[in-house]
Amino acid sequence: MSLLSVAVVGAGTMGHGIAYVAALAGCEVALTDSRADALPQARAKVDELIAGGVKRGEQAATVGERLRVERVLDDAVRSADVVIEAVVEDLQIKKRLLGDVERVAPPGALLASNTSSLSISHLAAGLRQPGRLVGMHFFNPVHLMKLVEIVTHHGADPGTTERAVAFARQLGKEPIVVKDSPGFASSRLGVVLGLEAMRMLEQGVASAEDIDKAMELGYNHPMGPLKLTDLVGLDVRLAIAEYLHATLKLPHYEPPTILRDKVQKGELGKKTGKGFYSWSD
Repeated sequence: MSLLSVAVVGAGTMGHGIAYVAALAGCEVALTDSRADALPQARAKVDELIAGGVKRGEQAATVGERLRVERVLDDAVRSADVVIEAVVEDLQIKKRLLGDVERVAPPGALLASNTSSLSISHLAAGLRQPGRLVGMHFFNPVHLMKLVEIVTHHGADPGTTERAVAFARQLGKEPIVVKDSPGFASSRLGVVLGLEAMRMLEQGVASAEDIDKAMELGYNHPMGPLKLTDLVGLDVRLAIAEYLHATLKLPHYEPPTILRDKVQKGELGKKTGKGFYSWSD
């Protein structure tokens, strides 16, 4: 596959991470966000990733030359071969954004949503050409996590999934293909483990550290479910759990009180300095 022009819409944790790996793979990347203060922060985070990448031995020194920030959505997506949205996990916000993207992006551009749980079919239903949309669920931190979950749907055009798989491989990722279903494969399994760990902590079964250590040493997980929740964001996990509970109607997806309380207090994990753990720079 030839090198591509990629637009990433949403400059938060996932967005700037996706932009970095795309530029690292040699793509020309435009990163945009509707929030005025998000782009300078994202650019600073990318610069940190570049510095870390050089230390890791990645060919990261020229990433900054291939990655630009754009304040206007149209300027970012107008000539893109691939557009990836990575905005807040809200169905209506994503649908409106994808509609705006479709009106400006080239007719042949691949459109992708980085949603971790929302229905790709529902997102595609708002498009004039629903077959060009696919789910591309990246994992945090994007530059280290190898998996990309490619989510297809019944209305996808022939070749759309194959294009997304090829693009993920171009980024150095390992794609899996999953049919559109609430929570897909990764969130549906991972959220259950995380919520049960929270209930155990709530009930005083063990400390957060020991619950995580049980999974890390007993099941060879690289990171325990509570620390992983801190990295993902407690607010993100809560939104996913609420969505899965509402759509699948299974009791093990009901968010526990400890999660709701922490989100209400603003304890969202690493990004706020406190979640199930205390974090410091």
